[in-house]
Amino acid sequence: MRNQVQLITYVDRLAGDLTGLIDLLTGPLDGVFGGVHLLPFFHPIDGADAGFDPIDHTTVDTRLGTWEDVGALGAEHDVMADVIVNHVSAQSPQFLDWQRRGDDSDFAGMFLTYDAVYPDGATEAELMSTYRPRPGLPFTVLRAAGVPRVMWTTFTSNQIDLDVSSDQTRAYFTAILDRMVASGVNLIRLDAVGYAIKKRGTSSFMIPETFDFIEELAEECRARGITMLVEVHSYYRSQIEIADRVDLVYDFALPPLVLDALYTADGGPLKAWIEMRPTNCVTVLDTHDGIGVIDVGAHPQDGRPGLLAPNRLDALVERIHAESGGTSRQATGGAATNLDLYQVNCTFFDALGGDVRRYLVARLIQVLVPGVPQIYYVGLLLGRNDLELLERTNVGRDINRHYYTTEEVHAALGSADVADFLALYRWRNGEPAFAGRFELLDSADDVLSLKWSHGGRHVRVEIGLNNLHITTQIRDRDRVVEYEGLDFCL
Repeated sequence: MRNQVQLITYVDRLAGDLTGLIDLLTGPLDGVFGGVHLLPFFHPIDGADAGFDPIDHTTVDTRLGTWEDVGALGAEHDVMADVIVNHVSAQSPQFLDWQRRGDDSDFAGMFLTYDAVYPDGATEAELMSTYRPRPGLPFTVLRAAGVPRVMWTTFTSNQIDLDVSSDQTRAYFTAILDRMVASGVNLIRLDAVGYAIKKRGTSSFMIPETFDFIEELAEECRARGITMLVEVHSYYRSQIEIADRVDLVYDFALPPLVLDALYTADGGPLKAWIEMRPTNCVTVLDTHDGIGVIDVGAHPQDGRPGLLAPNRLDALVERIHAESGGTSRQATGGAATNLDLYQVNCTFFDALGGDVRRYLVARLIQVLVPGVPQIYYVGLLLGRNDLELLERTNVGRDINRHYYTTEEVHAALGSADVADFLALYRWRNGEPAFAGRFELLDSADDVLSLKWSHGGRHVRVEIGLNNLHITTQIRDRDRVVEYEGLDFCL
């Protein structure tokens, strides 16, 4: 992965199709992004979970384009695609065949049943110890060859969990990886991998066997020249452990800690995280999901302390709701379907009350900490909570998944506010100091002081968390220039 700012987007919600996305990246966004993460573009993009329940993981939805279009995008940019390892659609040909033919199906054994994990039944305590991102038990009764079967369905009843230990599932994964690499995809993200291994007597989430599974898939990717990003919302120590064993992880703790620092003018928890966090990471403030809570909270099973104390985390969540004028509350928890217990659904811009200055400081922090910055398409355009889409679908995450028209995109890209952010990203891509050494410098609690050095070039940025004042010093050999605000990149 290039050490340049990356875009993460649904193709249809930003650019209509792959050709439109290429036109954006080579036109008004030229020089802004070194790569793009294409959120699920497989058949179909409009299933029960916005493409994360693929019927055919090896086919591009024809409404978006073809694999040749993906290859054309990859000719100039890094391209990341999702490999959804926990489940497939209940409408997939493999599952439909198994439903028709049962044990006579070529895909028998590919799908995880209740009795595969609990052949003698489970106790109430065992079922209650299973970690799940949504309320209720992760099972759905379906029929195979006319016989009722209890299937694992961690996310929705339309997403059938895979038995990742079966030969059929491994062959399925191999076919997906081979299709990706043949089409110019050089980065993949493992989606929902934390839930992929189920084992009796455990939480069935990020257990030791999960780490082994991740490592096996990482080797499969490396053998094909593919870099793997692991997507797991979990206790922060788990992220550090995962980072030691894979190419890339997300820094999901960064978004809530940046908000906390800007809300409280106390950078203590953020600085503590910067000191310990993995650096082989993709940094984000917003994604297609919500703003993480579990990533900075106490361990969900054993209660080990998190990066934020419980009362401070509660205050953070309430502050997001207040900053968004209460709109995030309508999309979070039991207020909407497709809910996640560990996230607040809100655009990051709305989480900062639509304050451009605070949002600029947040993005500046993101591009300065070690890692590869990734910008979500709604955040790119300073998007606000989409209450109309939320009301239409009642899917909480849709508040941050706006469908942009061509006119909306070009109006946003033509605004002076968005232009400042584009200048920041272009500067991050071209500044040679980011190839060197990072330092978190000593500073007062309400100040964040960050420095990068490479050769004879040094970039030092000091950010006031209380007054939002930005001072930048750039030293190139014996020449020193100091800037206020964003002058260093404009």
